[in-house]
Amino acid sequence: MPDILQAIGPDPVKDLRNTDETPAGLTNLGATCYANSVLQCLYMNASFREIVFSAEPDLLNEQPVLNQLARLFAQLHASKMAVIDPAPFIMTLELDNAVQQDGHEFLTLLLSLLERCLSHSKISKVKKAVQDLFRGSVSQVTTCSKCGRDSEASSKTEDFYELELNVKGLKNLDESLDQYLSVEQLHGENQYNCELCKSTVDATHRIRLRTLPDVLNFQLKRYEFLPKTTTRKKITSAFGFPGELDMGLRLSEPSQLEWIYDLSAVLIHKGTAVNSGHYIAHIKDENTGQWWAFDDEHVSNLGHCPFGEGSSSCTAKVVHNDNTVLPSCVGTTPADTSRSHVDVVLPQSLESNVVSHKDSFSSVDAYRLMYNLKRTRKNDDKRIHIANNIQLEGHKGLHNGFPLPPHLFEDLKDVNAAYLAVCEEYKLKREREQHHIAERRQEVRSILSEAPVRSLEEPFYWVSTAWLRQWADNVIPGVIDNKPIQCSHGEVPVSKIGCMKRLSVKAWEILFSKYDGGPALSNSNYCMTCLIDGAQSVVSADSYRDQRILMRDLANDVIAKKCSDGAYFVSKTWLQQWVRRKNIDAPSEADAEPTASIRCRHGQLKPEQPGAKRLLVPEKLWLFLYKDAVAVKPVDPLGCTTFPSDSELCPECSDELSEVACFEDSLREIKLRHRQNHEKLAAGKGIPLSLNCTYYLMPSSWLTKWRNYTSGSGKNTSSSVEPEVLDPVIDALKCEQHSRLLERPPDLMNKRGMLIQKSSSTDALTIITENDWISFCEEWGGNKEKGIMAIIESSDVAESNLGGCGEDMPRCKDHPSSQDEASNDSEIRQPVIRTTPEICEDCIGEQKSHELAKKLNYFNEDISVSLVRGKEAPRSILEASSATSETDRRASKRSRKTSYGTSVNLKVSGSTSLYRLKMMIWELLGVVKENQILHKGSMIIDQESATLADLSIFPGDKLWVQDSEIHEHRDIADEIADQKANAQDPEKGCFHDTLDSFGINILEGRPECLTCIVEEPVQTRFGLPGVEIFFKTCLTLLTCSHNRCK
Repeated sequence: MPDILQAIGPDPVKDLRNTDETPAGLTNLGATCYANSVLQCLYMNASFREIVFSAEPDLLNEQPVLNQLARLFAQLHASKMAVIDPAPFIMTLELDNAVQQDGHEFLTLLLSLLERCLSHSKISKVKKAVQDLFRGSVSQVTTCSKCGRDSEASSKTEDFYELELNVKGLKNLDESLDQYLSVEQLHGENQYNCELCKSTVDATHRIRLRTLPDVLNFQLKRYEFLPKTTTRKKITSAFGFPGELDMGLRLSEPSQLEWIYDLSAVLIHKGTAVNSGHYIAHIKDENTGQWWAFDDEHVSNLGHCPFGEGSSSCTAKVVHNDNTVLPSCVGTTPADTSRSHVDVVLPQSLESNVVSHKDSFSSVDAYRLMYNLKRTRKNDDKRIHIANNIQLEGHKGLHNGFPLPPHLFEDLKDVNAAYLAVCEEYKLKREREQHHIAERRQEVRSILSEAPVRSLEEPFYWVSTAWLRQWADNVIPGVIDNKPIQCSHGEVPVSKIGCMKRLSVKAWEILFSKYDGGPALSNSNYCMTCLIDGAQSVVSADSYRDQRILMRDLANDVIAKKCSDGAYFVSKTWLQQWVRRKNIDAPSEADAEPTASIRCRHGQLKPEQPGAKRLLVPEKLWLFLYKDAVAVKPVDPLGCTTFPSDSELCPECSDELSEVACFEDSLREIKLRHRQNHEKLAAGKGIPLSLNCTYYLMPSSWLTKWRNYTSGSGKNTSSSVEPEVLDPVIDALKCEQHSRLLERPPDLMNKRGMLIQKSSSTDALTIITENDWISFCEEWGGNKEKGIMAIIESSDVAESNLGGCGEDMPRCKDHPSSQDEASNDSEIRQPVIRTTPEICEDCIGEQKSHELAKKLNYFNEDISVSLVRGKEAPRSILEASSATSETDRRASKRSRKTSYGTSVNLKVSGSTSLYRLKMMIWELLGVVKENQILHKGSMIIDQESATLADLSIFPGDKLWVQDSEIHEHRDIADEIADQKANAQDPEKGCFHDTLDSFGINILEGRPECLTCIVEEPVQTRFGLPGVEIFFKTCLTLLTCSHNRCK
């Protein structure tokens, strides 16, 4: 039923106004909430509404904006629809529906435009209506402190249509007005040039209110300009304002009139972002005193409180004038508080549901305040309202106490009549559909009551269940369709029994006579052929299942080697899988190719080897398997090749296998001999070292490859990777320019009175004996003369050979396990390794600089950030944060829970700024940027403008962050909007700070790219005690391929 009624379209009755007193809403055309809220404020002002309605038809025809505004107000005034479309007015103003503008700027420009439009009116009061309603005047008074005379410009007045008041640092409207009218001292650079004193003197400056309008607008300056970022930020502090405002004492001259204003509207901006958010308006109906919330299409009654009666989840409140917060108002239904930051109220006592005008209100979102001059007897004796002097001749259609002019009344009358006609037409259409549905329901009930078949002997007809369901559910069913329940023979098969229903002869005749179709299938139209075929299939399936069970038992005996009458070969792996499959009624795809894995590429029996194991099965089992395989793939000639027990092996494959076996046996012997020649190196053990003996240095990476190669056995004998020839490997350890060593010798240590290499597994070079070197040269094509020779000498010998070894020869200090061992081995306490060729410090320094540049210039790599809740981080995360992580390990960006908090992986680059990193942490972990205390190990990371490379943060690093909770939580969208407007590039940075942290002194004026290295050595330290490195710095270049040199 609901689906059927939904097909006729939406109900226009739902869009009718509830009552004539209920205001209408305005459609949001995309981002036009700012315009809707301003238009509602203007319309709900009775004086302004009368002015618009009083404009002459000729004037409306000449001024399209005024014409569309009048028509919009007429619809808001007397339309039958609850929501009005402002599109004609918005299009006339040529506003972009997708761009939200500032409500204050829109109102200012609109009043200025209407002022020009109304200036062409022939009615005097209409001609100056905007000025009379909204315009006041002030004067800028400058007084000389020396002579006490006001400046000549002080007597001039300036017009205003609203007073712009500060909010920041002020509590309420009174304080803002006091500041606005306060005296400013002019001294120092701001001194005033007095015309009477003929000199520059101290003076005072103030603003004086000369005249006030009937409608007094206060624009609250919620937006603060930030010079540093050249952006604006919203001020969200609470701001108080009274329900009744006395402005008489603030006028510069005493007045006999009472300048008392009532709060009539509050324009509200929701959200924390300047360039987005949402505008709504809370406006008081001057006739009833009721407040209404206008939120685009939604209009809700707030009672007699401007922020709703009885609400408890808002951001505004009613405060009594003695600064005590009062209980909630009782009364009408509160406003819709589904939006975030909805204004709230805690109004006066429960004795009355009407808020006293002496109460004040507070809001964090109030953006504009509108006050109407209160009508008093004293004022009415001296002032005449604008509308009293406007002659509304021929006005008709009294609605809410205000008449509409004839041209607007007639147009609106036609629109209302057309809309009511649409509502009536929909109502009639709905009634017809409901009546038709009732008739169909009755038809379905009556036929279904005749449908049951009373006895087995009674004749009946079959009907498709699908058609029967469609007939019962649809208002207009189609013809009877029984084709889905017919077999290929045109009868009813037993397999379709679940898709059809039995109907009595009477029920079938009623349906067939009304809907036709068919074919008619009676109880005698069952298909005997399909029945017999089905029975045969059941018998065949049972027989196949029983036979397969017997064959599976026989196959298990074959696998268990309990069967000795094997006659045919099958794949062992295939047979094992076949046995594990469930028992089925017919062969499946998995039953094909029982001999595929034991058939070689020549179509013959493959020699037995790993992956081609075979078993002999009895002839009975083979015939069963062969029959199934052929049934599954009858067109595949090689799908089931037969291999009897006397089948010969493929001679070609046998020869190939023999050659491989011989080669692997030979290779296995060679590897065994190599391991015996280098027993300790093969086992990865360190060799004992002695002073003044000759040793050789080998690359540790080559030795690792050699060890893996020689230890390979079995199936890995020929597949392991063979290490490279020695000569190119040794040549790679020497620099091309000086033919000196590019790696430093390993450190040495004294262990139990024995001198050995320290941490040989992590060193780039490994010390080997002279015999090992000679053997390696013979085995791997090395030149004995090209070897890197190393002699271990004591420190005193090394000092005497400074000229040969170089002043900065690396020294390995001994670490004895006890004082006794230290005293007994004092002669080798400080051994030194002297190499031939010598170490090339220049090239090593250049190589390190390249490595550092590569490390700093990383892109799109992972780092980990953990959110730690608590004052101190656990020891585990401090150790992980201080350690170096693997850079090539794949990591997920998904946050995960840990014992100390939440951890995420972030993709960053060396040029990523710390500001950008904090924004990513804000987005994923929810910690406001200003509250983040970021750590690497125990060090706090700061300086938002610095890059990660500047701060020595590298791929794989583990950082941790704490939430200080000092600043309030705010929307990240505000920061993103400010970031887009920021002229600075947050990714722009240099590596200067990073180099300073390593102790690298880059010459002033040099570019920042460490990859563009040229020959200009600068001796520096790399942050490692006792190790000095020479870096090559960049010359000043215009550009480079790395986009670093500027």
